[in-house]
Amino acid sequence: MKILISNDDGIRAAGLNALRESLQDQYQLYVVAPDRERSATGHKITLDRPLRVKEWTYPGTDTIGWEVDGTPADCVKLGLEALLPEPPDLVISGINFGPNLGTDVLYSGTVSAAVEGMINDIPSIAISLASYEFCDFSFSSEVIKKIVSIMDGGLSARTLLNINTPPCTPRGIKVTRLGDRRYVNIFDKRIDPRGRVYFWMAGEPFDLDKDDPETDVWAIRGGYISITPVQFDLTDYGFMEKLKNICSKIEV
Repeated sequence: MKILISNDDGIRAAGLNALRESLQDQYQLYVVAPDRERSATGHKITLDRPLRVKEWTYPGTDTIGWEVDGTPADCVKLGLEALLPEPPDLVISGINFGPNLGTDVLYSGTVSAAVEGMINDIPSIAISLASYEFCDFSFSSEVIKKIVSIMDGGLSARTLLNINTPPCTPRGIKVTRLGDRRYVNIFDKRIDPRGRVYFWMAGEPFDLDKDDPETDVWAIRGGYISITPVQFDLTDYGFMEKLKNICSKIEV
């Protein structure tokens, strides 16, 4: 199996290298990752300048890598269309330092890298360690290693798996849906030394359905591994018929 690895924390990130080391003895790996942290870039792609690429080596392994001065989505797109000698069987993005839960997946560079694989009909996984303090990626590495081996060939090309692992020995695995996560106290208003107003974006997560055991937020809070199958067809099929009736009354 050939696997393309990317992330949004940068090619030097501990999480990416833990992931790589856990898989390199069993699979052919290709690493295409940003040259620096690109968190919360969403699915941004670079159209206003050329992308610069630098080869990256991993001595003693067959892994081939490239460092890209672009976004996570750039990295996967470039890997698939220009760098890899042939299409991979799987795209894995991570291991991210910090959670990607609920509606955060819309902002996440980690998830967006996996989305780019899905867009190109390649089974894809995003994996995150749900903590900003605990930085031991060994258990997350073991989790993804087991999932890849068990699901070999069984993943849908049009659905990605968004996995979050807790910063503790897990109580088990929960298959979940995305929680409804929003942020409060987002902007901190400040004054610079010249008296000009500026804003610093921060914010604290507020989970509207944190007590719903079907959500990824609940699973992580409860000490479980959360696995959420995610699709990005944003069409509201339930509203389509009503909209057709409304539009039938409009003369153009």
